[in-house]
Formats: sequence, C-alpha cells, structure tokens
Amino acid sequence: MKEITITSGRMNPGIDPVLHAWGWEIPVYLFLGGLAAGILIFSAVYFLRGKADEYKFAVKIAPFSIPVLLTIGLLALFLDLTHKLYFWRLYTTIRWESPMSWGAWTLMLIFPLSVFWAASFVPDVRPGLKLPALAEKAINLLIPFRKAMAWALIVISVILGMYTGILLSAFNARPFWNTSILGPLFLVSGLSTGAAFTILLSKNEQERKAFSRIDMALIVIELFLIIHLFMGFLAGTEVHIQAAQLFLGGPYTAVFWTFVVTLGLVVPLLVEALEMNGYHLPAQLPAALVLTGGLILRFIVVDAGQSSRWLYKFMTHF
Repeated sequence: MKEITITSGRMNPGIDPVLHAWGWEIPVYLFLGGLAAGILIFSAVYFLRGKADEYKFAVKIAPFSIPVLLTIGLLALFLDLTHKLYFWRLYTTIRWESPMSWGAWTLMLIFPLSVFWAASFVPDVRPGLKLPALAEKAINLLIPFRKAMAWALIVISVILGMYTGILLSAFNARPFWNTSILGPLFLVSGLSTGAAFTILLSKNEQERKAFSRIDMALIVIELFLIIHLFMGFLAGTEVHIQAAQLFLGGPYTAVFWTFVVTLGLVVPLLVEALEMNGYHLPAQLPAALVLTGGLILRFIVVDAGQSSRWLYKFMTHF
C-alpha cells in the first residue's frame, strides 16, 4: 500500500467551507471607488472637450461629491483592516507587482487632486460667494491648472476604476476572481454608475438625455463583458467551470440574473431606449436601478469569489 500524507491549513472555520475574509466593507469601498472614478472621468473629459457649461452638473457640480464618496469608501476600507494602526506602512514602499500598492498610492494621489479640481469650480457653481481672502487666492491659483488637472484625473481615475477589479483578479486561489475581465468590467460599471449619478441629479434635460445615451452604450458593453466572463469560465478548467456554475443554477443564480443583469442593466437599457424614442418616463428610475445594480454586483462578486475554491481529487493506488 502506498501511503500519502497531506498537510493543509484549510481546517480553519475562517477558510473552509467558505472563505470569510471580507465582509460588507470591501464591496462598499469597491462601489464608491468605481463611482468616484466614473464621475471624475466624465468631468475631466467634457471639460477638455469644452462642454463645461453645456454639461454643468457633470463637469462642475458632481466633483464636489468625490471627497465625500472617497472618505466613506476609505472609512469602510479602514474598518476592514485587521491591524488598523499600521495602514501607513502601505506608503513606505512601492511594489509594482502589487494591486494593493497601486490602489493605496492611487487613492493618495486622487483624493487631494479631486479636492483641488472641485475647488477650482467654486466661483462657477456659486458666483458671488464671499470667501476668505486666502481661500479665494488659492482658488485663483488653481484655475489656470484645470487642463493639467483634467488630464491627470483621467489617467488616475482609469487606474482607480480598473484597480477595483484587478484587486480581486490577483487572487489566483479564488477561481471566480481569477479572470482578466474583472478590471474592464468594474471600470465600465463605474462609468455607468457615474453616468447614472448625473442622470439622477442633474436638472438639465439636455444633459440627462446625453448621459442616458452614454449609459445605454456602457450597459451594452457591460452586458458583453459579463457574457464574455462566463464564456471564459466555461471554456476553462474544471474549477472555473464550477465557479461559473455558482451563477448558472447555483446559489447566486437568482440574485445575480434578477437584480444585477435584469433590473440593474436590461430594464434601465429598455427604459432609456423608450425615453430616447419619445416616451415620457421618469429618468431617475433607470439611473437608480443602475446605481443599485452596480452596488449589488460588487457584493455578489466579492461573496462569490470567497465561495469559489480549488478542490483536488487524490487517488491512492494499492
């Protein structure tokens, strides 16, 4: 008889049968990070295209929400940390191969830059507002650098939007996360939620219609990426097929295809298409559904990734 000894650290209630490393904090952080990236990309792009007055909410007003969104997201991330007093050690080195290092430095750069970007629009949003002399002087110094800040924001925001997916895909031990599609999927989803944010809160009908058209295109791309995600899994190894089956008859089937795909993508796409064709429908409905679907997407992806795992079959020969 041939004897095989297997040493494993999996006999841990925090690992088997399901990984319990991340709770609600991470999907909230991923959602708010993607939303902030989407808002900033649209603001910077349309500023550079000379449409700051035409799309006033998207370019000048929406950026004021970014410090709030990032603060809440970073607070959620901080609550998730086990060793909270040592978070600063992320900034003592740069590891090019580490998505966590990329994310830490990206957030460090984008937070103050987004504050400067929003501050530069204070005179446009609130003309005649009396500010302290020092604040007014600082804003006047920022205004000539808007173009440079816009280009920097586009680059950093794209990194932030993709990083939220790459952070998960770097975990090779979790088959559902181990796909290159998550980065582009989360970026497109962040752009879609950013467009939905403008549709939901803008008071300019022309602006809402323009961003509805943008959102329709983004939804189509997002649906394509989701289909491609599962096609890739089903053409992969056994563990990747098992990861796909979590959503194709498994425990995540109903919630994913109902709340993310149907209510979060397909219904908003149909409603926005009807509105473009002259039907008077509340523009806030598809926007609210897109935002809700984007949040649920992060929760499901994070949870499903922790449920998927590598299982090995061992055979002994006598």
